Amino acid sequence: MSLAHPWLEQEPWPTKSLPKAQLEDRIERVLTMTNIGYLGTTMKSGQPIVSPLEFYNEGLSVFFFPQPGSPKLKAIQREPRVCLAVANPMAGWACVMGAQLFGPATLLEVGSPEWEHGMHIFKWVASSSELGRPLDEPPQGMLARLDPDRVVYTEHRLRKDGYAPRHIWRRAEAETKVVPGGNV
Repeated sequence: MSLAHPWLEQEPWPTKSLPKAQLEDRIERVLTMTNIGYLGTTMKSGQPIVSPLEFYNEGLSVFFFPQPGSPKLKAIQREPRVCLAVANPMAGWACVMGAQLFGPATLLEVGSPEWEHGMHIFKWVASSSELGRPLDEPPQGMLARLDPDRVVYTEHRLRKDGYAPRHIWRRAEAETKVVPGGNV
């Protein structure tokens, strides 16, 4: 038995669902704890490919730069449905927290109103400084925006308060769903 975290041993996991607004707040929190995520796309052959990338969010929408001519950009142009996985650094099950965002990635043309808006969200100055790029003008590449239709959120500390550790958020649904489970 764990003396530090006995609530982690509970079987089966709690199934109580968070209210949607609370879940949205927790998803946004994960999206602000890091700016590196892993984008899953589908190659021409149908095989999945996952790439690390820098992102910044506005609510549940995420903005990122697909490198020009990259397999990631070509995959999004061919099939805009993507998955972005984001997680905090883990130091044990008591602090596991992460989200997988599923939905269409929209490519925003340079200079369009959507691109201009996204450039106010994307912290391009910090990124440009780190990469040795000019700081007087934003990068002129296509920006992508992921507007998730579905988010799978995981936070095991929720079990301590009687909530399920894994929730499903869907844009089109008023209520959240939970994924039943147990320790393996």
